[in-house]
Amino acid sequence: MTATGRAQDLAGLQQELAQAGYIAEPPLAAALLLMQDLERPLLLEGDAGVGKTEVAKVLASVRGTRLIRLQCYEGLDAHAAMYEWNYQRQLLAIKLLEHDERGIAQKEQDIFSERYLLKRPLLEAIACEQPPVLLIDEVDRADEAFEAYLLELLSDFQLSIPELGTVVATSRPAVVITSNGTRELSDALRRRCLYQYIDYPDYDKELAIVRTRAPAAPAALAAQIVAFVQGVRRMDLQKKPGIAETLDWTAALLRLGISVVDKDGAGRIMDTLSALIKTRDDRAAFPREVVARLAAAC
Repeated sequence: MTATGRAQDLAGLQQELAQAGYIAEPPLAAALLLMQDLERPLLLEGDAGVGKTEVAKVLASVRGTRLIRLQCYEGLDAHAAMYEWNYQRQLLAIKLLEHDERGIAQKEQDIFSERYLLKRPLLEAIACEQPPVLLIDEVDRADEAFEAYLLELLSDFQLSIPELGTVVATSRPAVVITSNGTRELSDALRRRCLYQYIDYPDYDKELAIVRTRAPAAPAALAAQIVAFVQGVRRMDLQKKPGIAETLDWTAALLRLGISVVDKDGAGRIMDTLSALIKTRDDRAAFPREVVARLAAAC
């Protein structure tokens, strides 16, 4: 493909994502194109709230395909992520097979067949006829042992089930893995993925996001909202507000009829900070004078 053709594909994907409500910078759009061309998973890393999960959701929308999501958590094991056996149905089948004259091996083969298999997100994703988007969200919340389970899927797009053998993907899903960076991921996992870091948006990008996702906000108010949030992120906070908080705060301001962000309205602005500031200690860092100073800078 020529450089011109690639640039057109890149611009086209950015436009499709924008129409679906996601403002993607060229490096991210390029990574998504490479994920498709190379059939490799894409690891998105960045702070919570910068829009990593939304990438998978919008990608599924743009492709017109299913989104299958695996939400990771501490203690997540292979069975919860890959498959489980329907034990109740198996017990019932065993009862019904008591008078079956077939041998034990044949009965076991019947009991451990696919009709008794409960597909969890990873197995479901590789069993789809149409390639879905598989979102493995916040993989850093799971432990390293779970990462080891993922390697077979990410390398060969297959899963091993002891009772059935190896299940090879019917179609290859587009795999998006997100991490908030709360722990270091293994080198083995990183080697199997393309990589993109997503940072907090700059002023222009965040303003474009607000205009796209909150069209009811007047242009002047949207600009003030983004300037205020950008100022908040420069403060020393435990949890900096993400894009979701920006949009929530925009909705809160509109709901309360606040049409301008300035120092004279600091008192009313403070009534809306529950949508923007999400910890007790951070909230204590926003007395009236601080809010007034941030608003005056807008």
